[in-house]
Amino acid sequence: MDQQKIAVIEDCTERSLAGTIAFPEVVRKLQEIGVERYHADYSRREKTYYLPDGDSHAVPMLFPRQAIPEAFSAEQVEAAIRASQSGQIDYIEFLRRTMAAGCVGYFVQITGRRALYFGRNGDVHLEPFPTAPKN
Repeated sequence: MDQQKIAVIEDCTERSLAGTIAFPEVVRKLQEIGVERYHADYSRREKTYYLPDGDSHAVPMLFPRQAIPEAFSAEQVEAAIRASQSGQIDYIEFLRRTMAAGCVGYFVQITGRRALYFGRNGDVHLEPFPTAPKN
């Protein structure tokens, strides 16, 4: 992967953790450089970004470790998503809440416009991207 793409990827990760960029802007920037999807792995505390040709780049996600319960609550994951979308919580708090809900990570499928959140036993919550408001 070329250095320009890596720089955008690393900037998006760092700014997300710092709370200085919102998810829609992250998706836009990643889409512009050809990222097809990314995986946030809570156990490894890293994100891996993928291009359509299979090329990938992993970036550390430095956030506090937290025990993740075995039980998965799709309702709590969805509540964390809504709180994040409305600006009530930042990304670190989103991570904390989704981990408390039994989530071990998620995939954002940029080209498919959806995110999949999954638990330790294979439970999954599918979240379509919100539609943009019409002017």
